[in-house]
Amino acid sequence: MSNGFWENLKRPIFVLAPMADVTDAAFRRIINQYGKPDIFYTEFVSADGLALAREEGRKKLLKDLEFSEAEHPIVAQFFTASPEHMKKAAELARSLGFDGVDINMGCPDTSVVHQGAGACLIETPKLARELIRAAKTGAGDLPVSVKTRIGFNKPELEEWLPELLKEDPAAVIIHARTKKEMSKVPARWEFVKRAVEIRDNLNSKTLILGNGDVKDLEEARRRVKETGADGVMLGRAIFGNPWLFSEKIPTLKEKLKVLVEHTKLFEELLGEVKSFNIMKKHFKAYVNGFDGAQDLRVRLMEAKDANEVGDIVDNIFDSQVIN
Repeated sequence: MSNGFWENLKRPIFVLAPMADVTDAAFRRIINQYGKPDIFYTEFVSADGLALAREEGRKKLLKDLEFSEAEHPIVAQFFTASPEHMKKAAELARSLGFDGVDINMGCPDTSVVHQGAGACLIETPKLARELIRAAKTGAGDLPVSVKTRIGFNKPELEEWLPELLKEDPAAVIIHARTKKEMSKVPARWEFVKRAVEIRDNLNSKTLILGNGDVKDLEEARRRVKETGADGVMLGRAIFGNPWLFSEKIPTLKEKLKVLVEHTKLFEELLGEVKSFNIMKKHFKAYVNGFDGAQDLRVRLMEAKDANEVGDIVDNIFDSQVIN
């Protein structure tokens, strides 16, 4: 079994998590510039939509699969309950130049679960295995990985993980919570340690990465040491901090300049297909922890486009409130 690009990476591996309406093409370019992870993931994309949507709908989905050459290695993540659609999506990823394909088997969103996809696949291991085989067929020589959880309503890693490992995925990323727990309880990293033990007991070559509540690379390194995992996937810690993977501590002025840069890039790359309101969750993350942050956030939340955001921040600089 070849793990493709995964096996050439230095351990521990630090990966940017796929997050819907967060790790889009614009934000990934910003992250790439200020603190590149070892691996990028796209937002998760519906393989059913790619197969069945009309031209306009498919065009929007393809926007989620746009990436720049500087982002390699980058993995395309898909969700579906259809092996045939998974195969076609993996073929598409290969044709677009991705470095790997990932199957989302962990999303707890009700609309995804009702399709039999995401975390619902924990309940249907036979179908989960079929999806991995279909992805491998479509992906050709690209490695196929899986992102999942420790269980559906309760922990069931002992039964679930061996089913996945039978198909020899390149990597399994374990979000250390059940579907039922969502993100309402602290991640239980003891299950990541157990996942490594299960993998080793089965003499599998699949890489195991942990995910959940890791706030920075210092904590990620500690989690690797505690669990024996091959790496860590970080998600929410990237909000307002594209320097996460470089471990640089930016000045407030640097943060606000990058906020403007990010906003302009979002409008340039995604303005035709995504609502400008998506950027506002980022404003909250960039603008906090300093005197006047709340007032600035209020003004930014009222902005209608990137030019307004730029003017608001320029006025802050001109007034010498921030230097």
